[in-house]
Amino acid sequence: YLVDNKYDVQKLIALIAGALDAADADKDIRVTLLCANGRSFCAGANFSGAQPQTPEERRVDSRQLYDQGIRIFRCKKPIVAAVQGHAIGGGLGVALAADFRVATSETSFSANFTRLGFHPGFGLTITLPELIGQSRASLLMLTGRRVKGDEAYRIGLCDVLAPSETLRDEALKLAQEIAESSPLAVKSTRETLRLGLAVLTGELLGDGQ
Repeated sequence: YLVDNKYDVQKLIALIAGALDAADADKDIRVTLLCANGRSFCAGANFSGAQPQTPEERRVDSRQLYDQGIRIFRCKKPIVAAVQGHAIGGGLGVALAADFRVATSETSFSANFTRLGFHPGFGLTITLPELIGQSRASLLMLTGRRVKGDEAYRIGLCDVLAPSETLRDEALKLAQEIAESSPLAVKSTRETLRLGLAVLTGELLGDGQ
């Protein structure tokens, strides 16, 4: 599924969740390849437009966003993300919701929430430490620093490093390799490996964190 990142972040997350639900329901789909149009995978929320003003409006807005995030974490089939350009803030959260990430040397990742005065969102306090370790994850979240593709590959933030011109081809190659395995075995193995992830992230997302 190819999602156009021209949409605001809430609609974007809802579209991704809907696409993943549809993939789960389609018996002919074994792996989902998550890509984005444009220069970046997802550069995070756009704060330039109208924002919720009252605490109640912000609570409802966050609740709707995180409800969609929980749907993504509960999907049943493997996801390979082709990550170009920037994966920042919530965009990093979406990338980490995938099972695997294919990136380029020019890709940059950042959990920049603290720079903006927010608690890290989209379950990153669970997914990022699980992926790269507690110490490195704390460093990235507390500083908000950006990590380029080569370092991201070195620390395990992405799984494959590809030239920009073949990024999607390499991601598709990985997805096809997974698809060659028994679908029931893949599904059950993935469920075991990710046991509790949807519950834990759901608890955090449900609290707007």
